[in-house]
Amino acid sequence: MSLFSIKNLTKRFGSLVATDNVNLEIEKEGILSIIGPNGAGKTTFFNLLTGFHKPDEGTIIYKDQDITGIAPDQIMRYGISRSFQVVSLFEEMTVLDNVRIGVQSNLGFKGRLFLNFEKNRQIKEKALDILERVRLVDIRNQLVTAISHGDRKILDLAMSITMDPDVLLLDEPMSGLAKGERIRIIDLITEDFRKDMKLIIVEHDMDAVFTLSDKILVLNQGAVLALGTPDEISNNQHVQKAYLGERSHAAA
Repeated sequence: MSLFSIKNLTKRFGSLVATDNVNLEIEKEGILSIIGPNGAGKTTFFNLLTGFHKPDEGTIIYKDQDITGIAPDQIMRYGISRSFQVVSLFEEMTVLDNVRIGVQSNLGFKGRLFLNFEKNRQIKEKALDILERVRLVDIRNQLVTAISHGDRKILDLAMSITMDPDVLLLDEPMSGLAKGERIRIIDLITEDFRKDMKLIIVEHDMDAVFTLSDKILVLNQGAVLALGTPDEISNNQHVQKAYLGERSHAAA
């Protein structure tokens, strides 16, 4: 049985078809990366899976449950979480307090996010465990405004796992990072996250994609162009013509 079973998924924005009749079975295990040219519909596809957009047509079945078009907070109750390409954090608070707020929200205090979370031992201990897990515990007392871009990206990942998700969708986790910072995130994903959750990643860094992925989905103009292992995708002539070959030519 597939983790996600996606049938005829379509999303339009006026005359633009951002997701075009996508039919896809996503396996329970392994890391799936999604690639494609700019405008291929990658982020729209993410937004459909996580409830930020409602499809015009089609269905999304997750673990035999129809989650098509339900709200993001309801999607999270199914154990599906995500990070965002543009990181949004509480800038004037510490790294630890950001994670405390995420933990408190997911423990059922959404209407009282800032109420006595400093004094709640359960919240603090879980927040510290998460920061230890993502290797940010040493900067827990620094303000977010004072930390590096790479640490901000990893803090965003920490926020996305406060609910202990079964599925984590990462939208360009390596964007804007230097090589050393990208390696930190790759190590975190491969050494930790993949053990406990299904990972679905949109990423433009092809070195990272081919290092991380068990399967790669290629989108082009909103439609599925190919799905396969890294070797299958790298040798796919249609992918080479539509995307990988074009990128290689641009880099030459």
